[in-house]
Amino acid sequence: MALLLALWQLALPSNAAESVSFSEAWQALLKNNDGLAAERANIDKNKHLQDAAGDLYLPKVDLRGRYTYFDDDIELKPSQILDRMNNAPDLGELFPNVAGELNEALTTQIAKQSQFKSSVTAIWPVFTGFKIEAAQDIAHYRTEEARHLLEMEQHAKFEDLAKIYFGTVLAKEVLRTRVQVEEGLQKHRNIALKYEAQGQIAKVERLQAEASLDRATVERKKAERQVEIAQIALTQMIKSQDNTIPSSTLFTNETIPPKSDFLRNTLATYPGLNLLSAKREQAKGLVKVEQGNYYPDVYLFGEYNVYEDDSIVSDLRPDWIVGVGVSVPLLDPGGRSGKLNAAHSTVTQVDYLRAQATRDLTTLVEKTYRESQQALEEYAGLKSSIELAEENLHLRSKAFSQGLATSIDVIDAELFLASIKTQRLVASYHYVISLSQLMAISGGINNFESYQNKSAPEVQ
Repeated sequence: MALLLALWQLALPSNAAESVSFSEAWQALLKNNDGLAAERANIDKNKHLQDAAGDLYLPKVDLRGRYTYFDDDIELKPSQILDRMNNAPDLGELFPNVAGELNEALTTQIAKQSQFKSSVTAIWPVFTGFKIEAAQDIAHYRTEEARHLLEMEQHAKFEDLAKIYFGTVLAKEVLRTRVQVEEGLQKHRNIALKYEAQGQIAKVERLQAEASLDRATVERKKAERQVEIAQIALTQMIKSQDNTIPSSTLFTNETIPPKSDFLRNTLATYPGLNLLSAKREQAKGLVKVEQGNYYPDVYLFGEYNVYEDDSIVSDLRPDWIVGVGVSVPLLDPGGRSGKLNAAHSTVTQVDYLRAQATRDLTTLVEKTYRESQQALEEYAGLKSSIELAEENLHLRSKAFSQGLATSIDVIDAELFLASIKTQRLVASYHYVISLSQLMAISGGINNFESYQNKSAPEVQ
């Protein structure tokens, strides 16, 4: 059997092979997986947005420039001033002979036809109805949401890796069983050829042995292909440059912690629940934003003229101004009350979602825990069946050599032993997968290796 397995390994594609434990495969996946990298980039994005929200209390300072072109120069005539004065005499009455010439002579250009002005303006929010604080809270919890999304993605990838990695281990063990069956049936076929030549058995007995050997060879080759496919999937998942061969084995444990421990840890640490908590805080922040639309905004403002054209208007205008502004919302066409009610409804919606998620997680822990217990029970219960199948094969082979059993009896005994071994391997695989799911949803991924280290005797 060892020789056949070695020859099969040599028959694999010529690229280099790398032996990887499950822990090493998990670290490689954390490092190389593009989906996890995308979630980490999402965290970075939200951190930057959170930093941006932290600047909302800073003043807004602009350097502004403005070029203006009028249809004509702006001029001020004495007659225009007198026209605006109460009870002022007409210029013609004061200077009847030179009124027109005097009016033109005293006409002053206030502003040129084209003007350019530049200034520095600043607006500094003092009170915004708590909208800035709410926006900063929302940005903070969006970052928390991104972190929990990464954790959920990691948990999902851990479960996927366990299925693929230990599925590859299972495929290798099934191949080992198929090789054993092929070796046993090959040995049986050789004995049948010898007995047929001696006239101890009929030709049909030898033909049955050969046909069974051919089917076993087909099943062994099929198992080889399954191993190759599983190893390709594992190699691609951890983005290894070499063909990945798992070095960890299937395992079982004598006992695992009580279900209540898994349930308590799940409800306390599951990132999906924490994600909903972050969403609830965001919804509460949105409520504050909408409530802030009913409060006045208070701000400081200032302006300093950097450059102005040389004109009377420019001379009269002050170089700088500062002040306090208040904006009181009286009538808002944006639907403040409806948006506020919608924000409250969002909080309620998240509360219901979290309650449903708690029930679903409770059910999932219950289901997965029972599946792990069932797998352990099946694995332990099949031990006696293997002993029986081995003894039955021994007796059938011995009886065949004495002419007391047919070839089909030996073949059935060989196949029965292989089926029990395979069934036991599958039970251990189901246990490992159930355990990995329990570890993932209860936040115990880092403890999975300890269950491998304290496992029961190696699965056969």
